[in-house]
Amino acid sequence: MFSIFNKKESLRLGEILQVDMHSHILPGIDDGAPDVETSMRLIDGMIAMGYKKLIATPHIISDIHPNTPETINVSKQLLQAELDRNGYTIPISYAAEYMMDENFLPLIKTGNLLTLKNNILLVETMFLELPPNIEDILFQLQTHGYQPVLAHPERYHYVDRNLVKLNAFLDRKCFLQCNALSFTGYYGKREQDIAFRLLDAGLIDYIGSDVHHDRHLEHLKKFTVSSKVAKQLESLNHNNLELH
Repeated sequence: MFSIFNKKESLRLGEILQVDMHSHILPGIDDGAPDVETSMRLIDGMIAMGYKKLIATPHIISDIHPNTPETINVSKQLLQAELDRNGYTIPISYAAEYMMDENFLPLIKTGNLLTLKNNILLVETMFLELPPNIEDILFQLQTHGYQPVLAHPERYHYVDRNLVKLNAFLDRKCFLQCNALSFTGYYGKREQDIAFRLLDAGLIDYIGSDVHHDRHLEHLKKFTVSSKVAKQLESLNHNNLELH
């Protein structure tokens, strides 16, 4: 599939996208940065890549990372204090990456979900299978005025090469967000293949770093794709910019 894309380009992703809308840079509240020192290191790396704004999206998973708007705000204020002390001016806001698990429907009904901007909400599923009540979840999200964005569909094991399992989301007009590193093969050949299929089909709405740790950061710094893919990614930058 990729043999026709011979010329490779190293890209500074931040210069193209400018806004990173999916990251785990808040300290100590999920499987991302464990402390402020790590958060600052990740932020330095994102700035070096040209990013102008970062949106932190910590996990909210009821039985693993039971975060709330309050716990997320405490972590953000801790990080912001360090940023201010060191004279950083890059704007960093926060939303959340919501797991569509058994406790998600009650959260929807509170009307107190953390969005990327306005009503745009980042959601995820378990990696192995779709939630059995996915249609009800998506219906409730839209009934309550949210526009769901499905995080990294290329990484879900239930998504096949024909992308049929994504119809549950596409039929409900969900947006799709791919991880930048998927295009490099970082997560594996299967994930790379599906990411390219989604890109070529025009189904991707957002690109995020999903940066969790130094290893992600180092691979993002060396981000290399074909000239064709570089142009396709550039065509998506307006969506990220609208989140500024």
